[in-house]
Amino acid sequence: MTPACELCSLLAGFDADAGQGGALLWRDARLAVVLVDEPAYPGFCRVVWHAHVKEMTDLPAAERSHIMDVVWQVELAQRDVMRAEKINVASFGNMTPHVHWHVIPRYRDDAHFPNPTWAAAQRQTPAEALAARRALLPQLRAAIVQRLAA
Repeated sequence: MTPACELCSLLAGFDADAGQGGALLWRDARLAVVLVDEPAYPGFCRVVWHAHVKEMTDLPAAERSHIMDVVWQVELAQRDVMRAEKINVASFGNMTPHVHWHVIPRYRDDAHFPNPTWAAAQRQTPAEALAARRALLPQLRAAIVQRLAA
């Protein structure tokens, strides 16, 4: 881990129980699952590889399989609990040298749907819908931990 790296700092913050930028849901020796602090997208998670690895193909096959197995378990937990219209799964990493995956529940009434979350907003998500989705976060946390502990 490199202190100047945003994701290294985030992961180190969880070690110190700072919790900046989200909540650590699960971790093993190779990666972590973080519930992102993104008010407009309750349930948004990141699966972050601990080491500085820029591309998926820089990882050996077994490690690629491991990270994707975790991504799929997070997606399944989101589908079960959040009941989203769609789950977006994306890996960018343009600004940080960590393989990491964004796993984002999407809804027809979210601010950007059907466009990507970084596009221009189409509407404002109804406050009651966001509140209902936030109320599901304890269940989502438990479902992710249960799936990954198995």
